[in-house]
Formats: sequence, C-alpha cells, structure tokens
Amino acid sequence: MLLTEKGTFYCGYTDDVQKRFETHLQGKGAKYTRANKPIKIVYIQEFNSKSEAMKEERSIKKLTHKEKEILIKNFQKN
Repeated sequence: MLLTEKGTFYCGYTDDVQKRFETHLQGKGAKYTRANKPIKIVYIQEFNSKSEAMKEERSIKKLTHKEKEILIKNFQKN
C-alpha cells in the first residue's frame, strides 16, 4: 500500500514492490497514482499466489481510511 501526497492510500498487487513503486513515481502506474502522487510504501504483505494477493487487495480496498491506518500501524510495529 502506498501513501500519496494527498494523504490517501493506494493498494495494489505486484511481484516486485520496488519496481512497481518506481513505475508509479514516474506517472506510468495506475490512473489513481497519476492523479495522486505516491510518496512512500507503507504496507507490504507477501502471498503464495496471485489469487491470494488479489483477494487481500479487495479486502483492503473495502476498509475505511482509519482502518487502513490501523493496519499500517500494526505492520510497522513488526
């Protein structure tokens, strides 16, 4: 999950987090990150399959902004 300059979060899946982040920074990523410039990676979770990752992405996108902040805080404690 990425934090944007506007304080919003962008959630997506990839097999290379750093490369995908750099793509977003170059304005070549998702339409959302072209309009909402990402500033840092705030949450990463690994999965054994693409389908598991996509399922988690859908779950995260359903969370409120506050719930995403809690998820990030718990991640950063580890």
